[in-house]
Amino acid sequence: MNSKLFLFTFPFLSFTLVTSCNNPSDKSTTDTLHTEIKNNKIMDKEQLADFAKKYSAAWCSQRPESVAAFFSINGSLKVNADSPAVGREAITKVAQGFMTAFPDMVVAMDSLVTKPNGTEFHWTLTGTNSGLGGTGNKVKVSGFELWHFDKDGLIQESIGSFNADEYNRQLKVGVK
Repeated sequence: MNSKLFLFTFPFLSFTLVTSCNNPSDKSTTDTLHTEIKNNKIMDKEQLADFAKKYSAAWCSQRPESVAAFFSINGSLKVNADSPAVGREAITKVAQGFMTAFPDMVVAMDSLVTKPNGTEFHWTLTGTNSGLGGTGNKVKVSGFELWHFDKDGLIQESIGSFNADEYNRQLKVGVK
């Protein structure tokens, strides 16, 4: 995969927003998250949905370190067949690349599915590839991340999947 395409493809999964990019709380997302998770080691359905909404809001914040804060210190983010980004610094770089490529990105949470092998976070991304070197084309693609959590309720491993061929087509010619 060439390096320009990597900047758009690898970070693709690491984004996830709900339906709005506004976080009405002035309180740090990370502080709120840690309070909720440490008091309840196992997240119930409502807590998991709240976690996902805050994770999504982090992708919309244009603050890549906010995304990395949802991962354990040595957590990993893998997209399709690409090598995983391991550790918060690497995850921050992935998020920054994506936020730069799609400054208007919105990722809607489609669903959360709890399975024996982890939690699937399903999403749809819409945005314009208008960052440095971008095509100026709009994209709309769907995918999911399979999350595995650590003992503190942070993402230890995220394994993502989306249709890279459709994504690349849209980068070149836009949404159908």
